Amino acid sequence: MSSQRKSLVKGTFLLVSFAVVLVLLFVPLINGQNTLEFLDNLYNSISKGSANYLPGVQENVRQFPSREIDVVLTMADERQATQTAQLISAAGARALAEGKQIKVKGDLAGILSGAIGDAEKMYANQGEALRNKHGFDERRALYNWWNALKAMDFELGKQKLFKEAKLVTLVQSRAVETAFNYFGIEAQSVRERYVIVVASLIFYVVYTLWYGFGVMYLFEGFGLKLGH
Repeated sequence: MSSQRKSLVKGTFLLVSFAVVLVLLFVPLINGQNTLEFLDNLYNSISKGSANYLPGVQENVRQFPSREIDVVLTMADERQATQTAQLISAAGARALAEGKQIKVKGDLAGILSGAIGDAEKMYANQGEALRNKHGFDERRALYNWWNALKAMDFELGKQKLFKEAKLVTLVQSRAVETAFNYFGIEAQSVRERYVIVVASLIFYVVYTLWYGFGVMYLFEGFGLKLGH
C-alpha cells in the first residue's frame, strides 16, 4: 500500500471516529444529561465555589460612611414599582410607589444591606425563604433589586454622588447579579472533582489534535501537502 493511500485510510478513520465520538457527546448518557451538559454544570458548580463575592461586598457597605439618599426611581411598569418599593421598605427605607416611579428616602447602606441579604439567600439556593419574605417569586425579587440599583446608580450620578453610585454598582454586579446567575447551582470545590476536571481538559486537547491530524492525513491522501 502506498504512503498516500495509507494517509487516506488514517485520515478517514480519524475523522469517522471523531464524528462518532461527537455524536456520543450529545447523547444523554449521564443521569439524563449529555456529556456537554454534565461538564457545563460541573464547571458552573466549581466556579460558584470560588465566586462568592458577597462577604467582601457586605464589608465595603459596612465601611461606607452613613449617607441619607433621596431619589426617584423609574421602573419598567407599575407592578415592578410596587414590588420594588416593598423590597426597599423591607430594607428599612421609605419607599412610595406612584405609577412606575418610586420615591425613596433612607440610609444607603441599609438599602444595600437589604439587597445583599436577599442575594445571600439566593446564592445559598434558599429561594423559599425569599418567597415567604416578600410574597412573590425569588427570581423576580432579585431581578427587581437589580433594576432598582441600576436606576439608583443613574439618579445618584445625576446628583454627583459618584462614590455612592459606585458602591451601588458594586452591589448590583457583585452581589445581586452573581446570586441571580448562580441560583439553583450547588457549589463544589475543584479539589473534590479534580480527576474529572483534569480528564476533561486532557480529552479536550486530545480531541482537538484528533481532528487536526485527521484533516492532515486526509489531505496527504489526496496528494495535498504543506510546504514552504
